[in-house]
Amino acid sequence: MNSIFQNISLYTVKAIIILDNDGNRLLAKYYDSTFPTDKERRVWEKNMFHKTCKANSEIIMLDGLTVIYRSNVDLYFYVVGSSQENELILASVLSCLFDSLSHMFRKNVEKRTILSNMDGVFLAVDEICDHGIVLESDYLSVCDRVALKQDDITLGEHTMAQSISNKLQVLQTAKDQLKWSLMK
Repeated sequence: MNSIFQNISLYTVKAIIILDNDGNRLLAKYYDSTFPTDKERRVWEKNMFHKTCKANSEIIMLDGLTVIYRSNVDLYFYVVGSSQENELILASVLSCLFDSLSHMFRKNVEKRTILSNMDGVFLAVDEICDHGIVLESDYLSVCDRVALKQDDITLGEHTMAQSISNKLQVLQTAKDQLKWSLMK
């Protein structure tokens, strides 16, 4: 009984990778030292891309690793785990990633959109998986968290003047409410 549970680990994901339709890396997050150098990673990614670009399946075993993948328009999404990893868990991570991006970008998941919104893509990946541990598999929760973090760290479409103006309006409203509450 004890030997059955020796290989169980929370560290299920070894990498999350997004490649374009030429096999070039758009995003790659590796969570262990299976491929220690960037050169080894790029060679493995090219090999993985060539094995999957013409295949009709959704899963392959490559160099002792389980690779779950999905293609969409001009992108390939990959989630990599060990050979003993549960494919359903890896598939749920991939599904969550794709559905999150699809929801965030209003079903416009393509290379141009990914490149112009890379900060949101990285936030989504970080919300789904941290150091190889799956944190979230519900794409709506991921989208909500990414939206909150993006509001906190970027001005986005707002200019600095609009931001200051909004804060001044909030202060004026608070001042008016305080004045009315003191007059009662």
